[in-house]
Amino acid sequence: MQNTNRTDVSAIAADATPTSAPPRTPWHEQVGALLTQAASLCADHGVELEQFMKGAWSAYVEAKPGMREELEEVQLRAQLDSLRSRGIMPEA
Repeated sequence: MQNTNRTDVSAIAADATPTSAPPRTPWHEQVGALLTQAASLCADHGVELEQFMKGAWSAYVEAKPGMREELEEVQLRAQLDSLRSRGIMPEA
């Protein structure tokens, strides 16, 4: 028995070729647009600048795994150094 189903392979390949995607907006432009939108929403709802900045900082720190712990460690070391320099805590 002979297979009479003859498919034109070149036609399938041409159909499978991806079309060019629209150019992506650079990440820094996306960030600018998102920050502008967030700032507008906060301003429209009466959020004070300091609260907006705290929220933005918190979101940034949460987005970077390990950053919060690193900042806490730096702060602790600075406090210990301050206590040692004032003679309140001996050096180990």
